[in-house]
Formats: sequence, structure tokens, C-alpha cells
Amino acid sequence: MSHPSWNDSYAAGELPWDTGEPDPLLVEFIASGRIQPTRTLEVGAGTGTNSLWLAERGFDVLGIDVAPLAVERASARLEGRGLGCRFATVDFLATSPSGGPFQFVFDRGCFHVFDEPGERARFAAQVATALAPEGLWLSLIGSAEGPPREVGPPRRSAREVVQSIEPALEIVELRSAEFHRHGAKAWFCLARKRPLGP
Repeated sequence: MSHPSWNDSYAAGELPWDTGEPDPLLVEFIASGRIQPTRTLEVGAGTGTNSLWLAERGFDVLGIDVAPLAVERASARLEGRGLGCRFATVDFLATSPSGGPFQFVFDRGCFHVFDEPGERARFAAQVATALAPEGLWLSLIGSAEGPPREVGPPRRSAREVVQSIEPALEIVELRSAEFHRHGAKAWFCLARKRPLGP
């Protein structure tokens, strides 16, 4: 499924999600030691802030985005830095990225942009395909909790999140959080690929 509007957003500079800082929930998760530097995929990497931050900490990162302009900007930020990081234009719902399997997949607000339950389930299935056995996926998802708002990330209920993810992966942790600088409620969702066989 093509999303030309994402590229248009980068062309127009309309990027409310691009804070220029690594997401505090990701920083907190990495600091907790629950995952060590490993082969990592970021879906919806945008201009590469989170991917570069992970690579600076020893992660081997592939950052993908559907918007070629975002990938161009991320690649320009990487140039000459000698980090274990690369960026590619990939439509994640349609194509499995090369370089897997990955022990860690991260997305900040990518899973939740899909309005159709079937597309969100497809996203989760693609994550499961990309992950190594017992690999982890951390997704930061717009929450239906909190007061009504006209702007900000899409709002998904806990039920919608679980129904999309659980068939493909095991949810390890689902808790209420907040998107930094937006004040919008979020879900911190950590899921794991089930081990193969007995």
C-alpha cells in the first residue's frame, strides 16, 4: 500500500512527530538493560533520530520508511559517522526488509497509522516474519485514553492493539504512557516472537 502523503509531509516540512530527540520511552527501555545491542529494525524511521541513537550505542540498525525524502534525510545525517546503521525506502506492509532476522524491532507511531484492523494485523505479521525467535518488538502506539483531542496521533484502544498483535506475537507488556512533547496518551507495547517448537 503506497502512502504518497508521507513524502508530501516531508516535502512541506509538516512533521509534528519529528522531535529531533530520541524517544524517552525508547531511551528508558534501553537503559533498563532488557535488551542488549543487537541487530535491529526500525519501521517508520523518518529522519533517523532513533536509529542513529541506537547505532551510537552499539546496535546494528536498519531504519526503513515509506517516504523516500525521509530516507534521504536520514542517510545524510549518517554520512561519515562510521556507525552500524543504514536506511532504506521500504513499504513494510508489502515487503519484508532485507538483513533479517532481527532480534529487536522498534516503531514509534507507525503501527497505529493504519486504520483498518486487517492492515494492523498485517503489520504485526510482518514484524513476526522479520523477528528472530524470541526477538522483541517495542511499539509506541497512540492511545484512546485521555481527553478528546483534535490533533495528534491516531487513537487505538487496548482491545484493538491486542486483537491485531496477539495472533502473530505474544504481548509481554502493555501499559499506559505518553508521547513526549505532545502530551498525547500512548501505549507502550512490548511483544515477543514465540519460540519455535517445544
